[in-house]
Amino acid sequence: MIKKIGYGVVVGLSATVLLLSACADESQDTKHDVSPDLENAIETVNAEANTPEVIEPHKELNDDPVPLEIERDGTDVYINMTAQITDIEIEKGYNYKAWTFNGEAPGPLVVVNEGDTIHFTLENKDPAIPHSMDFHAVHTAPDKGFANVEPNEEGTFSYQATKPGVFMYHCGTAPVLSHIANGMHGVIIVQPKDGYPTDHEVEKEYAIIQNEWYKYNDLDDMTNGVPSQVVFSTKALHEGQSNTNGTVTAVKDEPLLAKVGDKVRIYVNNVGPNEVSSFHVVGTVFDDVYIDGNPANHMEGLQTVMLPASGGAVVEFTVKEEGVYPFVTHQFNHAQKGAVGFIKVTADGKDDGSEVGGH
Repeated sequence: MIKKIGYGVVVGLSATVLLLSACADESQDTKHDVSPDLENAIETVNAEANTPEVIEPHKELNDDPVPLEIERDGTDVYINMTAQITDIEIEKGYNYKAWTFNGEAPGPLVVVNEGDTIHFTLENKDPAIPHSMDFHAVHTAPDKGFANVEPNEEGTFSYQATKPGVFMYHCGTAPVLSHIANGMHGVIIVQPKDGYPTDHEVEKEYAIIQNEWYKYNDLDDMTNGVPSQVVFSTKALHEGQSNTNGTVTAVKDEPLLAKVGDKVRIYVNNVGPNEVSSFHVVGTVFDDVYIDGNPANHMEGLQTVMLPASGGAVVEFTVKEEGVYPFVTHQFNHAQKGAVGFIKVTADGKDDGSEVGGH
């Protein structure tokens, strides 16, 4: 269903320009948030217990989001992304100085075709910490293809996307948990060369990502604690669709739209970093499911799809009546923390302006 046009639709986001007063405990774990040769260059600040503070080089940073650059030449796809520090308002009044790709968390959606060769360039705008890119969709020696890019430098890497699916990408710099949990995660869709068997049946399709947030830059909480927020975001597959960050209200404030009788396809991925997702759409049953988004992994009639951390799927279902269809992780302690979104179904598929409620 996604047109094989060789570029992803990216809608620019405006970050809330607010400064987070959060903080990094000067523990041994926190020291490992940066490479050893940079530890001495970064001033850590002792603060009240459980109140990590932004590391000194990041305090005045709030880079504007940068549109994804992606161009195609035959089966060669050239992708340019940034690693940068950008403020994200996770929920009303709570701002997080996120480590991001392109100023989005999750990062921008990347769409390529099965068999494409990806030529990827990462510009690291972070003045203090090295970053990298780990695409789950490719084969490469990680120490070469996913190597660190040092602060204020660029790195270019090439690899082929040989399997179709809905794959996670993330920063792979140690400690990986710090980089993912601070916001450096996203999704790459590799379109199958022969499409999906149900392409001709699908009228609407969307991309949904689940992620978790923890105490700011607190590796101990990220390792041993529970998430403070579990959230969904939607990334634009087609022009005119919403493109949001992973915030508590992202897909509540801007529900997905469909009309009565539509077969809806959702490309979904749980980028974690730690928790499993039990993805469920209330009021329907999945007609077709492709685990990890691979057409070979076809299942029918599922009520819930289990997504491990980094796991993806393509799920398809039919909406038969007008109304609001919530989608959740059926681990309801996480739904309670924000992992709820809405699909609004109307007679004509347009937003009728009515409010949506909780589930």
